[in-house]
Amino acid sequence: MSRLKLLTMQRRGTGFVASTRGSLKVQATAFEALDHQVTRCMSRLEALKSSPLEQFTYLDRIRSEDSNLFYRVTMANLKKVVSIIYTPTVGLACQKFSHIYTPAATPGLFLSLSDAAHLDDILANYPGETPDISVLTDGSRILGLGDLGANGMGIAVGKLSLYVAAGGFNPARTLPIALDLGTNTPRHLTDPLYLGTRSRRPADDVFYGFVEAVMAALRRRWPGLLVQFEDFSSEHAFGTLERLKDRYFMFNDDIQGTGAVILSGFINAMRLSGTPLRDHRILFVGAGSAGVGVASQLMDHFVRAGGLSEKEAKSLFYLMDSKGLVTADRQDAKRYPQHKTLFMRDDMDNKQISTLLDAVETLRPTALIGLSSVGGTFTPDILKAMTKLNSRPIVFPLSNPLENAECTFEEAVAYSNGSVLFASGTAFPPQPHPVTRNILEPGQGNNMYIFPGLGFGAVLAKATHISDNMVYDSAVSLSKQLNQDEVSQGLLYPKIERIRETSAIVSRDVILSALKDVRNYFAVGLPYIF
Repeated sequence: MSRLKLLTMQRRGTGFVASTRGSLKVQATAFEALDHQVTRCMSRLEALKSSPLEQFTYLDRIRSEDSNLFYRVTMANLKKVVSIIYTPTVGLACQKFSHIYTPAATPGLFLSLSDAAHLDDILANYPGETPDISVLTDGSRILGLGDLGANGMGIAVGKLSLYVAAGGFNPARTLPIALDLGTNTPRHLTDPLYLGTRSRRPADDVFYGFVEAVMAALRRRWPGLLVQFEDFSSEHAFGTLERLKDRYFMFNDDIQGTGAVILSGFINAMRLSGTPLRDHRILFVGAGSAGVGVASQLMDHFVRAGGLSEKEAKSLFYLMDSKGLVTADRQDAKRYPQHKTLFMRDDMDNKQISTLLDAVETLRPTALIGLSSVGGTFTPDILKAMTKLNSRPIVFPLSNPLENAECTFEEAVAYSNGSVLFASGTAFPPQPHPVTRNILEPGQGNNMYIFPGLGFGAVLAKATHISDNMVYDSAVSLSKQLNQDEVSQGLLYPKIERIRETSAIVSRDVILSALKDVRNYFAVGLPYIF
């Protein structure tokens, strides 16, 4: 038995049966079945409910000491626990990461520029099993909370917990990685407890060179490892995806995963709205990597499912940033980052739209999608204007965490007279319909519906690339998984309690999609027959 496995077993406390205690020379005052241990943990979580951060650190300690118990707690109480180990609480945990850091409870790998010449040696020292999946972040844009630097490790650890709980990955074969490339946030640089490198972030050429070196080293060490990029700045998120996606086994969840999960909910929202696909007009508030990623996925669906040309589909999309509608004739157009130009309008005849209310009244959108990270952007007047234009307005306030959400479900229901088709990035409680008093359930466009199944399917297929078709097929697969009860309730997504079931089906469809890609098919040594 390996020393690592022995240490893990010795932490099971009251979970030891008598025979195991004897063989390991371990004594305990009592034996508890796993389900009873779960009850004990949930009781403790309830006692800590006034402090979500304390709940997070309690669960984090259980994860590090007894992963079997941690995942049983998570899977048996998914809806409650996910809100603690992932959004919204993980955002707070990342902000406080250097202050709540416990060495034994942080399983991740930190890599800095000073490690560039020794990457192979560092990876060769890894003591665990060969990892199947890694979440890699540089902490530069954590959940709309800004540049958190090395504190971003918390998001990589939390995300991998969901790959296990929702997707079925072996927790011993996951690897969180934080690229410690400094931070441009002064309060972290001056924080005496900050764990990361105390310097500003490097120039782009240094950044991209280091990321390339890390990816090459990871592939040399573990050729079958899938690397999911997480919470890079908008420019670097698009830049790394474009540079790496055709050469490495990787994807970016903020761009591709977010786009896929929102596309899935949007497919069902379009069905419920009764508006034909080609008659929709979609207004995005927020033109960063997530906003453009979602718009790109939706536009692709309009081409594939609606029979529109790319030009026709693109004409249905409008993007707003903090300065107004993104147009070719805006004064700052020459300074737009490249990703923002993908949906830049050139048909506004020099008309400048600077406010969201003006945009809604002028453009008459059927759908309003928020990825601005500015809480309260969808004001009562905005929601009323959307309701005046549409019998079933589609309103998706997708920003995380809770304080960044463009509106709440309560507000959307109240100011749409209960007619809203709603999905959010963070969880909201159900609300009564203003007239019928029937209970309305909010949709949550949580990437958790996509990335576990997408990742697990890709790894099982022994793929070498994550193709656009695999991402698209994951979204369509999810959109078809509402059961009869969920359809009768008008839900846009399956209930989160069914996540293992839905992830398994997404995985199956991703495998089938992967095998249609000639690169993946040849990679596993099979003849290409499609």
